Amino acid sequence: MVDLSLHLLTALFFAALLAGFIDSIAGGGGLITVPALMLAGFSPIQSLGTNKLQSLFGSASATLAYTRAGQVDLRSQLPMALMSGGGAVLGALLATVLPGDWLRVVLPVMLIAIAVYFALRRGLNDQDRHARLTPLLFTLTFVPVIGCYDGLFGPGTGSFFMLGFVSLAGFGLLKATAHTKLLNFASNVGGFLVFLASGVVFWKPGLVMGVGQFLGAQIGSRLAVRGGARIIRPLLVITCIGLAIRLLADPANPVRMWVMGL
Repeated sequence: MVDLSLHLLTALFFAALLAGFIDSIAGGGGLITVPALMLAGFSPIQSLGTNKLQSLFGSASATLAYTRAGQVDLRSQLPMALMSGGGAVLGALLATVLPGDWLRVVLPVMLIAIAVYFALRRGLNDQDRHARLTPLLFTLTFVPVIGCYDGLFGPGTGSFFMLGFVSLAGFGLLKATAHTKLLNFASNVGGFLVFLASGVVFWKPGLVMGVGQFLGAQIGSRLAVRGGARIIRPLLVITCIGLAIRLLADPANPVRMWVMGL
């Protein structure tokens, strides 16, 4: 059992506060909270389970803030949320039987590609554009796949949802960010239920961090509503690159092990 002293809980609270702020705008908050939980003494699977609990508060907080700002219609987006949550349940179940090494190889490359796309693509702003997929096709194909990825692995889920909303659904950056938070909340619920049934969720640190997530997400989402693409675009690029570097820096990453073996 991890000794949860007051200073340790305080450190986890502020880690979640920062993660909630970043996650509400560009995603990638797990880059902060999962390592923080592991440094606090939790095992990797306990860190993932507890992270799902605290991330529920951040994604719910951001979703509420964007809804109040008129960026999300919860009723019309319910089918997407259900598909995202269902995909996450499947992904979390698959995580217990599938090796994750191939994801650790492919994911950094994909994140860098997303960063380059958002950094160099001209005309990315808050205005909607032509959609390449109908809402129904987008809901039935892209959404559950990314939800499944969130349950299976997790890092970069928000960035992948953002890429889909902008490049396939034709959303402007602010609208895409708002809808990403709703689908992220749904996938968090799906993954959390599986981890809860597995007995790897620790409530005390999860709830303390949840308060930090809620507050950070409120600050971040309100800043995004005011600043729009001017705030979202650079933070999204930085977050994707940061995630890629963090994954490649992991001593267990197969790419790092291969390079070090040369």
